Amino acid sequence: MDELFEKMKKLIADKLEIDAEKVKLEASFRQDLGADSLDTYELVYAIEEEMGITIPDEKANEFETVKDAYEYIKSQQK
Repeated sequence: MDELFEKMKKLIADKLEIDAEKVKLEASFRQDLGADSLDTYELVYAIEEEMGITIPDEKANEFETVKDAYEYIKSQQK
């Protein structure tokens, strides 16, 4: 995978306090990674800080899987 995914993987693993090996593109934040709504909010905030982007709430609410978040972030990078 690329550098962006590696950054996201570490961030997600740190925030959710899980093994980074569980973080895969197809993983669901809620079912596979055990995130609740507060976890996802904190994760979006951490991603915004780390990547220097803004994620609108309505967009963040659409993130079901790691891939959803990854593709959005990738589209926002210059």
